[in-house]
Amino acid sequence: MPYTPDLDRLLTPGARFADEHATYVMEVHPVGDVVLPTGQVVGCDPVVCPDDEPFTVGVAAGHYPARAWVAVVRGDGTEADRRVAALELVVHDEPAVRWEMALVGDQDVSTLKPHEWFGYGVDTGTGTLADPTALAALEAWDTAAVTAVFAADGPGHGPVPGHVVAVLDEATGANVVTVASGWGDGCYGTWIGWTADGRITSFVTDFMVVPGPA
Repeated sequence: MPYTPDLDRLLTPGARFADEHATYVMEVHPVGDVVLPTGQVVGCDPVVCPDDEPFTVGVAAGHYPARAWVAVVRGDGTEADRRVAALELVVHDEPAVRWEMALVGDQDVSTLKPHEWFGYGVDTGTGTLADPTALAALEAWDTAAVTAVFAADGPGHGPVPGHVVAVLDEATGANVVTVASGWGDGCYGTWIGWTADGRITSFVTDFMVVPGPA
């Protein structure tokens, strides 16, 4: 079957994962509200791909809280590193009973081979979940302005690496909330959680940081 992360475990404060080199302990940090004037959601690297397509599933227009799930990497009992393992856009703060891959355009999960997934490409170590309105405004920026706001200082040293919040469309308040994409560049999938009665719980981009459970 296509790759599906264990999001129920990943999105648990204090969850522990381990490999032969280190232990990864999950923290959750609020990173601000995401303003969605259209209710459409785009997962992308906003520095290089603000024109990526929105997912085929959207939500009602509004303000939605975002969370960064950070893996604190510990070796020999001390914190050695911290990496954003997932970015979550919360729609209804309730447990998900199922998860499905977020798709764009005519993507079809049935065409995937075992352990494959659809995702968005990252080339600057930066990820976001944002409204097309904000990203369209970002397209009008020149390279120097984009770099100054979103990529000037790299991942940074705060509790959430790469965390930036910038309002890009003053008329609607549409903004972009970024985090560092795990270990860096790659292709990262997003999953949509659903309640038993068919409501969306959240959109979650998995940055594929943690190993199997301890």
